[in-house]
Amino acid sequence: MRSALAPAWATGPARGPSRPEFWRSPLRGPWLTAVLGMALLFGITILFVTGLLSYAAYEPDLAAVNDQTPDKGWLGFYLFPWPTSPYWLYRVTQGVHVTLGVVLVPVLLAKLWSVIPKLFAWPPVRSPAQAAERLSLLLLVGGAGFEFATGILNIQLHYIFPGSFYTLHFYGAWVFIGAFVVHVALRLRRTVRALRAGPGQPAPDSEEAAGLVSPRPAAPTISRRGALGMVGLGSLALLLVTAGQSVGGRLRRTALLAPHGQEPGAGPNGFQINKTAASVGIRPSDTGPAWRLTVRGAGRQIDLTYAQLLGMPQHEALLPIACVEGWSTADQRWSGVRLTDLAALVGLGTHTPRVLVESVQRGGSFSSVVLSEGQARDARSLLAVRVNGAVLSRDHGYPARVIVPGAPGVHNTKWVTRLTFGESAVGETV
Repeated sequence: MRSALAPAWATGPARGPSRPEFWRSPLRGPWLTAVLGMALLFGITILFVTGLLSYAAYEPDLAAVNDQTPDKGWLGFYLFPWPTSPYWLYRVTQGVHVTLGVVLVPVLLAKLWSVIPKLFAWPPVRSPAQAAERLSLLLLVGGAGFEFATGILNIQLHYIFPGSFYTLHFYGAWVFIGAFVVHVALRLRRTVRALRAGPGQPAPDSEEAAGLVSPRPAAPTISRRGALGMVGLGSLALLLVTAGQSVGGRLRRTALLAPHGQEPGAGPNGFQINKTAASVGIRPSDTGPAWRLTVRGAGRQIDLTYAQLLGMPQHEALLPIACVEGWSTADQRWSGVRLTDLAALVGLGTHTPRVLVESVQRGGSFSSVVLSEGQARDARSLLAVRVNGAVLSRDHGYPARVIVPGAPGVHNTKWVTRLTFGESAVGETV
């Protein structure tokens, strides 16, 4: 009898890839799928948690200038002020997020290959429960493809998204994880049974086969364990050519997939740069003798020349730069004026409030950011003028840039021209 949910065209005989005999690989089966599924269960859980931490590091509830993701609502329930200690926290969490995301690509593709016959199951709708399950699979597969694809494109700096990458990736992650949780709830017990049963194949028409075992398999050319080994080698290869961009230092040379090149230059300023001065339209006149630093707050304003900034007490901080794309530098020795000292110039003393940092960069993402009170008050938060004993290069933010412990790289604003303590981007008290 035809299902009440199935249209007339879905009740005829199966054709093409909908026929079980179409899929002939002798490797497909519940054990192989279960092993790959368990690897993704643990890997994707770590990916999701580190992704949420990345979003918290941007402090989306702090100010619209940092993140304009609309209507987060209860999706932002977990947000908390991102700490400045340990100073390497964002470097580790984002490095794990990006590197693991790349390493899991072979596992994800193998998992999709192992279950592809089920995606063509016929008839497509047999019952309300089966329809709900297939809908969850659509969201699961589509969400995984979207999240992995947009993440990898972002790593390679291919900003071809129809909107903000961060907004799309944030919402996409919640859609995907919802489908992922439903899928795990439906399949976990079967997965555990398959792992306990071992790599032997059940009968094609048995419940354990779950539509994965071919009724007419071809001759095997590799074992199931061999296939898993190939997937593992693929992930290992991606680890070796990706992890170096997060570790930095000499291992940077192994990061063949990194988009920033292998030779950032020599000397004190010879470390990675995300955007050069030329790429964001910084002109020589913007950072020349006419440059001034404006410090505002508590109803006061002070303009400092470069020489006056150099004349203030200088402090040092050993800090890395870590970016959302997953790359990071080794610790660099920065020197400059503490943000608390600059706040004191306008009478704010040790009670430094949030600060709006503005760059001479014209437009674009993060030409201005808001730093939290904790970030502004940290003794290691500097308006840096030197790095590793040398004057900042133009590409590293000359004449002055912010450096903050534990913050995403885009919050370490370059070519700073204005600091406004206690006011947001729209001029309201924060």
